[in-house]
Amino acid sequence: MDGILNINKPAGMTSFKVVSLVRHLTGIKKVGHAGTLDPLASGVLPVCFGRATRVIEYLMNAKKTYMAVIKLGIATDTYDTEGAVIKQSDASHITEMDVESALTFFRGAIEQEPPMYSALKHNGQCLYKLARAGITVERGKRQAHIYRLKLSDYNPPVITIEMECSKGTYVRSLANDLGEKLGCGACVTELERLRYGPFDIEEAVSVSELQEAFSGDYWQPLVYPPGYIMKDWESVTVSDEQASFIKNGVPIVLEGPTDDKCCAYDNKGNLLAVLNLDTVTGKWKPHKVFN
Repeated sequence: MDGILNINKPAGMTSFKVVSLVRHLTGIKKVGHAGTLDPLASGVLPVCFGRATRVIEYLMNAKKTYMAVIKLGIATDTYDTEGAVIKQSDASHITEMDVESALTFFRGAIEQEPPMYSALKHNGQCLYKLARAGITVERGKRQAHIYRLKLSDYNPPVITIEMECSKGTYVRSLANDLGEKLGCGACVTELERLRYGPFDIEEAVSVSELQEAFSGDYWQPLVYPPGYIMKDWESVTVSDEQASFIKNGVPIVLEGPTDDKCCAYDNKGNLLAVLNLDTVTGKWKPHKVFN
């Protein structure tokens, strides 16, 4: 049994607990997720099980869309309402135009300092564990890209933004930086991931719905095939002879693909492999084979 579940993680539940639940429901040990969601956050959490865990790496670089509710006038050490308040100020003078103007600084390529309360590691230890022990370490700034950022709602001192961003973007850091830009402080009160790669919140299944589906033995339609992650990639159907070469790790000659990677399917429509173009030989090398 292999596949991917598009789960709508509820706020208050860890991503690890969702993985544990899927492991329990499927009876499969090999289960993993792509892109941790904070306990505070809700929304799209793709969970892969069986051989589908091998395609997680292809999802990690996908774009993500978030909706964040941000409170102006309060800054915390975690950049959200679960942390200790470190700054409070009057934000009543902040206008909608002020917010719109400040948001322009966060569109496109940006640099962010990861929050101490994050899963990043320092000398092998998670930053959030150090933070809980009262230890703060220097974090180098990281590149991120905000493809789309808009103010969805303005109800001071609360605003709502929607953003589409790259891998490695911290929404909580953006909220904190926005607060600093406005001079009043800000923190996240609600966070929801609306989309992750090809997976959308509209098709996501809740934890209770997932449990009911397994209990009633009608869970099968909820499972996406491993190749769904690469559904927008270029693909080719190979002959039986080419399929044999691919299974044995032998590069093949292909005509058609214009990208430097593609999916190869056998003549029955089964995902056979991910191929990478060797620009030196012009041949396509099997990068990952799915037997």
